[in-house]
Amino acid sequence: MVPSEEGPPPARPGVDPSTWHGSAAARGPDSLGRVSRFGPVLTAIVTPFDDDGRVDEEAFVALHRHVVANGSDGIVACGSTGEAATLSAAEHLRVIELAVSERPAGSQVIAGTGSNDTRHACEMTARATDLGVDGVLSVTPYYNKPNRRGLLAHYAEVARSTDKPVLLYNIPSRSVIDVPNDLLAEIGASADNIVGVKQANDDNLAPIDGLDLYAGNDDSFARALDAGAVGGILVASHLVGPQMRRMVTEPERRAEIDASLRDVYAALGVTTNPIGIKKALALMGACSPRLRLPLVEADEAETAVIRAMLERHGLVQPAA
Repeated sequence: MVPSEEGPPPARPGVDPSTWHGSAAARGPDSLGRVSRFGPVLTAIVTPFDDDGRVDEEAFVALHRHVVANGSDGIVACGSTGEAATLSAAEHLRVIELAVSERPAGSQVIAGTGSNDTRHACEMTARATDLGVDGVLSVTPYYNKPNRRGLLAHYAEVARSTDKPVLLYNIPSRSVIDVPNDLLAEIGASADNIVGVKQANDDNLAPIDGLDLYAGNDDSFARALDAGAVGGILVASHLVGPQMRRMVTEPERRAEIDASLRDVYAALGVTTNPIGIKKALALMGACSPRLRLPLVEADEAETAVIRAMLERHGLVQPAA
């Protein structure tokens, strides 16, 4: 379904939310005492590139299988960590198609389909829906700096373009504007299929009426769970997924586990995401560290920090 030049695609017919794949009704309550629509641990997966700069589909599928086998309930494909900003529309849709077709049984695929162009966001959302995703993640429109009415209008159109659950994504460090919690609640109330928010503004990490809360930063995952979040959309779960899973299943040890992973979060954040996680995965032999400009590979000093962390956690052998 591709919208015309005149506007977004037509609204899809409404569906019973209990029929959504991975919905609350389908999954039942998790160990958080809350119902998690997609599961509590979702990996914001990288998009590997080969030496020619093309999407490395074999490496992507292997990583997808790895994270699901190691604590993740599913993935978010083509988000910030997946370098969606430098994927062509065809590449973007192919990665989503690959994620859906190759996903491990029982796991979830959420597609990043946001844009600062509402028409394009609706088109990508509709196309991802047709490809069979379980939900979409829609980032706050960046650069344009829409006001409150503009944000409400934008998300109304996005919600109309799919019959799947929509997660909002508040990340002021990348999108320039912050969406306050009261406005997130208002946006959520405007459409039945806007169901949650990935909150990457740690200052606003708190329950939001009518929306499932997902931690948007690894280092706030434990705090978010303590505050009533249903889960997190995470990066470190590429490396330490079982430990992050234990923060859900062993709440009495959550603080201890989180403390043991603080150096992981710090090392991956030594430079702009996803530079750190791609270097870590490359050192582990999982994929190339290659990124697309304007992002560049980790330098020698950054690599040393990342390697030291991997060695401490037994993820690579110490250098000779």
